[in-house]
Amino acid sequence: MPQDLPGFYYDAEKNRYFPCKGPIPGSASASSSKSSTKPITKEIKLSRKNEVRTSKLLQVRELFGNLISLNKGKCNFKEEFRKTRASDPKVWKYFRTEKIGDSALERIHVDVQLSEGQTKTDVLLAGGINGSLSFSDVGNVRQQFDHGLQSVPYCVWPITRGDETKRSGSPEHIWRGSGASLQMSSNISCIKTLRKNSSSTMEDGGSIQHAMISTLGSERHGGSLCIIDLSEPLDFDQSALFIRRRIQEIANFNCTIWTADCGSNENRVVIGTDMGAALVDPETGATSWVLRSKSDVLAQQLVHSGNVVLCGLRNGAVISVDVREKREGSGRLVRHRISQLPLDNSARNSNKRWFKLSGNLHPSHTIQLPSSISSLLSLQYDDQYFLASSMDGSVKLYDHRLCQRGAVQSYEGHVNSHTRIQLGVDPSERFVMSGGEDCYLRLWSIKSGELLFQDKFSNTILSTVSWQRREVIELEPSMGLTDETKTFTGYHDEQSSSIGASAWLGSQEGLFLMQWS
Repeated sequence: MPQDLPGFYYDAEKNRYFPCKGPIPGSASASSSKSSTKPITKEIKLSRKNEVRTSKLLQVRELFGNLISLNKGKCNFKEEFRKTRASDPKVWKYFRTEKIGDSALERIHVDVQLSEGQTKTDVLLAGGINGSLSFSDVGNVRQQFDHGLQSVPYCVWPITRGDETKRSGSPEHIWRGSGASLQMSSNISCIKTLRKNSSSTMEDGGSIQHAMISTLGSERHGGSLCIIDLSEPLDFDQSALFIRRRIQEIANFNCTIWTADCGSNENRVVIGTDMGAALVDPETGATSWVLRSKSDVLAQQLVHSGNVVLCGLRNGAVISVDVREKREGSGRLVRHRISQLPLDNSARNSNKRWFKLSGNLHPSHTIQLPSSISSLLSLQYDDQYFLASSMDGSVKLYDHRLCQRGAVQSYEGHVNSHTRIQLGVDPSERFVMSGGEDCYLRLWSIKSGELLFQDKFSNTILSTVSWQRREVIELEPSMGLTDETKTFTGYHDEQSSSIGASAWLGSQEGLFLMQWS
């Protein structure tokens, strides 16, 4: 029998509770009925702790509808439900994956050639600070091979004891073939996928044709930009290094390449160096400098319109560079003189500092953070918004239209002093995560800034992150931070449909997989 709830009656035909708006036949007097309805207006207080069960939220939704009242005010049930799930993830660590993804990670949906024909699978393209580049199968083709290295996951969060570990809920093993690794000329600084902007289907995985790899450079070799051809099915044959056959260096530079990014239609790659930022044609290697600066470009992000690139500098400035105007190699860039905040946080210093740079930019759109820029991310559903983190531990959300007013949201708790740590945003763009120098992983709500999860399950810094990506083909109108509904279309697989979120994390200690339902 359904449990009696004060102030509510149960309708068996509709299988739900309704509030008492008057005496129910067979009930007590009207006065007692009125007194029993008082709990309706009482707030239900829920905490963000893991012991708050999803069933409690469901009960509150059943009583009060989608707009529920919590201790922090009126909230939307769906959003609170997502936060509750994100605050209680599961994390697995993979054996024998040390130092293969501590510099760059990219999950790719590709075709693979097997003895019985072609199939599709997911691979993790991982780059190490030591210069290693490797493909790891995280799909379902590893059973076809009797060679290579298998990495087995074990749960590191939440901490379980003995038989409490549910192996049925563990993810699959990952497999790395002997022909799927390569040593580059120097440390790998960035890995990105180049996608064709065409009418893709759910089955083609977003038309990934190539992957871009940039190397940092060394005393003997400058930084380089390479392309891996993924248009043909991969062959994990142990008799040859198939990466070596697929990779092509398209440009090398007499400078350090700290970072790189690419557009959505395979015709635009931008690199960030110790000399500024440059556009590179991925087919010809032709280079055109769009920003010259004495301060290193440590972070970059092409906004999804493809017309502007955000450049995060070592001096703490975030510069918006317009790359639509094509310039010849001999063309001169416009010079600018921009005020600079002191990096020692001495805001009261009366001596105003300036720095010089050249490029097609608007000084009024420049943003200043107190320390060197660590990571930049532009949001896809509205490219007016972008996230920036700096090496003083700041993580902030900005609006291009309100640059002079400062950040529109801040995310507290991040720990950093000198490390380039990558920010990660989930495909629905509701959450942002980052590792820290204290070896903790933290996850925040982008909209509210609320810290949803923080814990230490790695002994080294989690410096890279790669979410299971979904290509954004169509968006509903009236998108914004206050909008609850976003329409994402693109490829998905059985794993993505059964898992709410899935992110790969890289550190010197190895690879981790974080999931929540």
